[in-house]
Amino acid sequence: MSKAIAAVVDVVAVLVFVAIGLSVHAHGITVGGMASVAGPFLAGTVVGWALARGRNVTRLWPTGVLVWLSTVVVGMLIRGLAGQGFDGAFVVVASLFLALELLGWRLMAQVATAIGSRGSRSRPASARS
Repeated sequence: MSKAIAAVVDVVAVLVFVAIGLSVHAHGITVGGMASVAGPFLAGTVVGWALARGRNVTRLWPTGVLVWLSTVVVGMLIRGLAGQGFDGAFVVVASLFLALELLGWRLMAQVATAIGSRGSRSRPASARS
């Protein structure tokens, strides 16, 4: 998977988290609402990608963990500094949901890659091309 596609998947994961949160809390999904809530978390995602320095983008460790932790920690810090606030329950829910998304797709990609490579090794060379 290319870095660009992986980055888009991470951004979409954060946007899905924000959209679900806004709809569950009856805030409505608006461009302004999405931007104000997603912005801090997307900044954290960018920091995570910078820390990962282009390592294998589908790996859980270290890339997935760096992106996930940065998304949560930097996102919460920016929210706090911007006066948006956060409570313990929000930190827990955000951490778990973002872990499910940002680590989950990487886990599925690794499993699919492992299955694909195992399948190609088990076929005769004449059937592989």
